[in-house]
Order: sequence, then structure tokens, then C-alpha cells
Amino acid sequence: MIRFDFLSCMILFLSLFINLNCHAEEKAKLIFEDDFERNESQEEKDEIGNGWNSNSKSRANGNKQVDLKDGAMYIKFHPSADHAVSVTHPAEFTNGSVQLKFMLENKDDNLGLNFADLKFKEVHAGHLFMARIGTSRVELQDLKTGNMNLKTRELRLAKKLPKEKEEELKAKKKTIKNKLEAGKWHHLKVQVQGETMTLSINSKEVGEFTSEGIAHPTKRMLRLSVPKEAVVDEIKIYSTGS
Repeated sequence: MIRFDFLSCMILFLSLFINLNCHAEEKAKLIFEDDFERNESQEEKDEIGNGWNSNSKSRANGNKQVDLKDGAMYIKFHPSADHAVSVTHPAEFTNGSVQLKFMLENKDDNLGLNFADLKFKEVHAGHLFMARIGTSRVELQDLKTGNMNLKTRELRLAKKLPKEKEEELKAKKKTIKNKLEAGKWHHLKVQVQGETMTLSINSKEVGEFTSEGIAHPTKRMLRLSVPKEAVVDEIKIYSTGS
């Protein structure tokens, strides 16, 4: 009788667990996806398509920095550029996730996922928070209440930032050691829930970071930030509601 009760409880627990997982999957709404399986009409300028834009025209004298080939998006900093490559797409959600495949071909490469809201004027260029992935570490950072806050940025650029503010800014960033093999494809997931951002690579959680700027009401844009080179494919953006 005791054995029967134990098995019954286990079956009930598993049933509830499965139902909760199914409910979570149903709640997640796919709002954008791209597999880059298309061709460009020329090879002189960026021609990404599907709603993507880049800063190549304004920051790299119009030189090509984004190339679609072999069903993937190859991003490469041009020597004439005065800013890292920024490849953007609208992505409006409160809580949700970005999932993609990526490859860093060289050990010094890295890929940033920058979440922004251009309608929010209290920060520089709409910067809210970001995750940056390299071959030896990942960085998770709150930009809204950190370095990109307009008042903070103004003091920082003028080198007038008080020491207590400098100490406060240290808490707006988290660095986690994580070895990643260059030249191979990896799967990335950045989950945003309330004030917490969780980053997983190849289905393994690397780390999480909690800070108030992450809970900004509406994330409106995803920026892929590449200071050198990165390859990206199979992007999916989900909204999980409030």
C-alpha cells in the first residue's frame, strides 16, 4: 500500500511538471526568426533584408560589413569604421528570450547582444543592457542604470565621475569565465525575466545577472554588436508576456 502511494505521488508530480513545462512553452510567443537562407543582389554594400539594418553607411563609409553566405550572416569590422559593427532588428517585448547559433572564428572575437529602446531618452542611443560572449568569458551588463545613463556618461566622458559613483558602477556589470572553442558553432540563449538576465551556451547555463535596468518595460530593438568578426544563424526571438 505504501509503495502504491509513493508511485502514485511520483506519477502525479511528473504529470504536473510536464503540464507546467507545456504551459511555459505555449506561453512563449515567437515574434521573429531568420535563417538567412537568401541571396544578395550585389556584393558592394550591406543588403541583409528581412527588416535588418546596420551602421555601415554611417560608421564605415558605406563599406560592406555584413555578408550573407552559406545560409548565415557573416559580420566583419571594416578597417575604415570608427565604431563596432551594429546590426539591428526591431524586437518588442517585456520578458522573453533571444536564441541563435553563432561562431567566433578567432580567439579574440566576441559577439554582443545589446537590448535597446530608442524611445527612452534618459540613456545614450537607447542602450538598456547587454550580454557579450567571447572565447574566454561572458559579460552581463546593465547599461540603463550604468554607463549609458546620460548624466553618468557625461561625467564619465568629462572624467568628473565621483569615486562613489565609480564603485556603484562596478555592481552594474558581471564577468563570468567561460571557455569557448573558436571556429565552431555554438547555441546561445539569453533569457530575460524581470530584473534578471540568464545566459546559456549549448544548453548549459553559464550565468545570470540581476539589475534594475534589465526590467525596463519594453525592449524595442536587438543590436548585434561586433568589434571584430562573428557569424550568426538561426535567430529566434520570443516574448513570454509580462
